[in-house]
Amino acid sequence: MGSMNRKHPELFNTPFELGLRMVYLLFALRPGGSDLQKLVLLDYAIVYSQDVGGPASLHTPVPYRNAELFSRRERIEQGLYIMSTRGLVDVVLDDRGMTYIAGSSSFTMVGSLSSKYWRDLQERCAWVAEQFGGASSTELLKLFSESGHLWGAELETVKQPYLL
Repeated sequence: MGSMNRKHPELFNTPFELGLRMVYLLFALRPGGSDLQKLVLLDYAIVYSQDVGGPASLHTPVPYRNAELFSRRERIEQGLYIMSTRGLVDVVLDDRGMTYIAGSSSFTMVGSLSSKYWRDLQERCAWVAEQFGGASSTELLKLFSESGHLWGAELETVKQPYLL
């Protein structure tokens, strides 16, 4: 018998994990919502909150973490789609484009997960919503760039087809 080539499962930043984070973030932003570009930026602020003047980061800061943004955008979009199929995320289409908002089932989900990680996530999402919820993507790019996070231009050039 030949050797089998097994693919190792992804453990971190999967579309499912990112989708769950988006449910918490959109729950914190309610009754408003956000477009995809802003969600990508706010996700960075949630995970690495200390980088942007907030509480201790949710995840351990790793070198070159800004590079995560290249793969994260597509995975967030996939995660939003997954969560939308379960009523956790809704999409509003209007003259401004696509806006993601917390779905009717998000209230149940956010209230049911109670481990330390999920409580910490909820706190970071509330902090991010309060600090940056009213800012536009352009304002966030400028703010984050001024604080040493010079990845805004790369984000603007990434083009992904809409899944919804």
